[in-house]
Amino acid sequence: MKFWNRHWYEAGLCPAIIAFVILIVNWGDMSVLLRLNIISFIAMLLHQFEEYRFPGGEPAIMNLLLQESDQPDRFPLNQFSAMFTNCLFSYVIYLLPIIFPNVICLGIAPILMGMMQFIVHGIMTNKKLKSIYNPGLGAVVLLHIPVGILYIRHITVNHLAGAGTWIIGILYTLAATGLILGYITYFGLSDRNTKWIFAPEEMERFHVSEKLKRKGIEIHPGAEGTMVSKINKMKARNQQK
Repeated sequence: MKFWNRHWYEAGLCPAIIAFVILIVNWGDMSVLLRLNIISFIAMLLHQFEEYRFPGGEPAIMNLLLQESDQPDRFPLNQFSAMFTNCLFSYVIYLLPIIFPNVICLGIAPILMGMMQFIVHGIMTNKKLKSIYNPGLGAVVLLHIPVGILYIRHITVNHLAGAGTWIIGILYTLAATGLILGYITYFGLSDRNTKWIFAPEEMERFHVSEKLKRKGIEIHPGAEGTMVSKINKMKARNQQK
């Protein structure tokens, strides 16, 4: 478990390579939907590698920049919660459409999730970091968005998804995102006393803290209005009941 928590995003390159080989070898025998679902799966694994390994720095971006935590090496995101939620996305949400490519509502969810990553990477993070790039944005722009456009165009042109399918797909997207990113990450697995602390090198990748100082961006740990502050207030209320 210790090894997997520390290296899951690097290990993810193995299934990505295997999926790529299968895609190339069987391209002519695959449906368009299956091809796009496999590429989407590969995109997510590369996205995670970009966030956490090269150039990396996602732990610091999430906990120091976006959440302004006073314990950025472990709270609210920690090594275990990062592994668990990302693996849920990759090996459940993104694999199901490969297993059942003709169940369109299962394919809509990962496609929308991938495209919506632009909100966090392309807008929110870049705005706070005062930059035009941050780890994960490359996969979003080069893979998630183009694949998403092609997928939506294909199911629209070929009339593969009616209103009901879209409604189910969107609700599934919101439910999965809310449960995995919202509840599990920030409540279920959030723990100030966790033993799953990010390694120093994981925190130092992309030199987030140095970039903040160099650009004169002030971070106020535990500042009011942040997710961390909201979590603390909610947990305090629950303990009082």
